Parts: sequence; structure tokens; C-alpha cells
Amino acid sequence: MSTDRTVRYAVSDGVATLTLDRPEVFNALNAQLHADLLAALQRAERDATVRAIVLTGAGKAFCSGQDLREFSTDDVATQIGERLRQSYNPLVLKLRTLPRPVIAAINGVASGAGLSLALACDLRVAAASARLGVLFARRGLIPDCGMTYTLPRLIGQARAFELAALGGELDAATALQWGMLNQVVPDADLPQAAQELAAELARGPSLAISLIKRSLERSQHASLEEMLAYEATAQQAAGAHPDFAEGVAAFREKRAPRFG
Repeated sequence: MSTDRTVRYAVSDGVATLTLDRPEVFNALNAQLHADLLAALQRAERDATVRAIVLTGAGKAFCSGQDLREFSTDDVATQIGERLRQSYNPLVLKLRTLPRPVIAAINGVASGAGLSLALACDLRVAAASARLGVLFARRGLIPDCGMTYTLPRLIGQARAFELAALGGELDAATALQWGMLNQVVPDADLPQAAQELAAELARGPSLAISLIKRSLERSQHASLEEMLAYEATAQQAAGAHPDFAEGVAAFREKRAPRFG
């Protein structure tokens, strides 16, 4: 395991685990954490042995959002806009475009921009005690860090507006029912559940999973005709990969596939 200033990085069995490590402030996001997290994601992307990523938090929280203490009292609005453009937006784009699947393991509070980062991941597994907060309106702000894109796509327009406009918070069970989460597990089981899910993805056909992620993201803003054309191109690329030959061989031999 290696440690940057605010992000712990570990790799095991094809899974890179990135742990936000400012537990004393519930892993609130500051400039250093932004830089370290982006660097860790880029490191995982460059490592050919990494086939899935888990993003989680140290201590009692996943991420409580922006650390407001680092903003000066002068022209806060400009500072917020600059931080979004220079730090948050690149992080969200990296999470959405990484060729590896990213699982958010939500071990506690995920609020504000911290929840936005979790929603930008491909899958979300939460501890039963986790709470998900869309609290921007309570500060006179709008959801950011991609939340206005991800949230309505997960839970629908009406519920997204209700949460955002009223500054709402959900428990894990409700968030699962609404479609914001993929799994909820007992608190003590969260690390193992996230690792098992990531390991299952890591054992899968890497190119196909990457193309699935890219195709579903593309479908958010493409027509049916465009997606049909894209699917044909992507499927041709998948069919040329050794994983396809292995999948067919495994089917014929009535065994589990062993993807490279």
C-alpha cells in the first residue's frame, strides 16, 4: 500500500482501492485531496494490472463535501466557480471516462460534492448506516460536481428536484429503493462486499466491460440511430478480442470462462 497526502492507494487481485484519508474532517474535499485523488485515478488507469477500482473513505464518513474552511471571505463566489472548473469537473470526467469500472463503497455520510463523486461512479454499495445528503439548497446553492446530470438519471426528475430544492437527506434503505444505490449491506460487511463486487468485475472481460461503460454513457445523449451504429462498431471490436474466443470456448466446454 502507498499513501499520498490524503489518499491511500492499494492494489490486490486486480482491484485498486482508493481511500479518502482526512477522517478528522469526515474526508472533506480540499485542494490537496482533489490533486491526490485525481493522481490516484490516473495511476490506476495507467496500471494494466488494475481491472476495477473501489473508492471509499477512512473513518466514519465517505465524504462530507467541500471543506469550506479553505475559502477566504473575499469573493467566495469566484472561488467556488474556479474550484468547480479546475478541480471538481476534471475529477467527475475522469470517473465517468475511466475504462475501468469504479465502485463507490459508501461507509458513512456522503454529502454535497462527496455524494456527487459517489454518483459519478459506476456502482454504489453502501453501509446500512450511511446517509446521503443533497444539502446544497440549505446553503443557497445548487447541486454541482455533476449531480444535476447523474441524480435525475438515477432516481427521476421529480424526486431529484424534491431532494435538491428542499435540501434533503436519505437513509441507505430509501436510497436503495429509489435507485440511487446498487446494494446496502451491514456496516461491518461493506469492505468485503465492495471488494467481492470489484473482484467479480476484475475477472470479467475487460474490453467488453470498458465498452459497456462507454456505450451506456454515450447513450445518455445520443439517438437510437447513433447508438445502433456505435454498437455495431463496438461489438466488432469486442468480437476481435481474445476474450470473445475464450467466452465461446467456455460455453462449448461447459465451464466458467477465464478471461485474460
